[in-house]
Amino acid sequence: MKVTVVGAGAVGASCAEYIAIKNFASEVVLLDIKEGYAEGKAMDLMQCASLNGFDTKITGSTNDYSKTANSDICVVTSGIPRKPGMTREELIGINAGIVKTVTANLVEHSPNTILIVVSNPMDTMTYLAHKTTGLPKHRIIGMGGALDSARFKYRLAEALEAPISDVDGMVIGGHSDKGMVPLTSHATRNSIKVSEYLSEERLDQVKEDTKVGGATLTKLLGTSAWYAPGAAVSGLVQAIACDQKKMFPCSTLLDGEYGLSDLCIGVPVILGKNGIEKIVNVPLSDAEKQHLAESAEGVKKTNGLLEL
Repeated sequence: MKVTVVGAGAVGASCAEYIAIKNFASEVVLLDIKEGYAEGKAMDLMQCASLNGFDTKITGSTNDYSKTANSDICVVTSGIPRKPGMTREELIGINAGIVKTVTANLVEHSPNTILIVVSNPMDTMTYLAHKTTGLPKHRIIGMGGALDSARFKYRLAEALEAPISDVDGMVIGGHSDKGMVPLTSHATRNSIKVSEYLSEERLDQVKEDTKVGGATLTKLLGTSAWYAPGAAVSGLVQAIACDQKKMFPCSTLLDGEYGLSDLCIGVPVILGKNGIEKIVNVPLSDAEKQHLAESAEGVKKTNGLLEL
């Protein structure tokens, strides 16, 4: 199992670290455009191997895509990160060119790969990969919902004063501050709906805190977060590599599901060795249906800025 991570910045390096620590991949290749940067990150991570007990080989490369050849899974984190006050959509001009070039190079050297897109605006970058790479739809996955759902569960556990292991919840919709749709109607604490414990007002606050989860961290850190995004990516990679058939909300190209077509947006999917093996249709409340439709309009508006 060979995994390539393009972009050796904070998110990419964290992703590589979590994949290595889980010890399911034989090799992780870190690639970056900055001279020596990926090599240095890879060396630093390899010096953790004996300390953290993993045997995954991590190698670095400066823009040499031949080193990525025959990768089973490729993760694209490259592009400029958000700064305080920026929306994910404002990154589109620069990141679209980067993602288009990176995905073309990856597919040239690994035509059978499964792509996981992390670069922002993520839903639009995933749509761009569909339009330019020629890969089948089940092999292009946008990572946003897994991260947003982790942030949702963090806020739910905080509100419930409960351990996170007690809490389950999911966020669908666009990976944007306004586009996220936290599914409070399905959120539970040990199978009991959280609405049994929390007032509607408190649940609304949880939803709003979840939606601005990334912006909150960007304001505090001065740049995008990286630990949780890296962990979220590693979860998707492991589900595919180990054929786990796990359900995650991921950005996928829709063709009528949820009444939406010709866009990538977050919905529940089953991940296995073939990538997206099934799109799962979950019942939504009327309010959630409306929010998802509004989110889709926002994603389509951003897609319209692409020069395809």
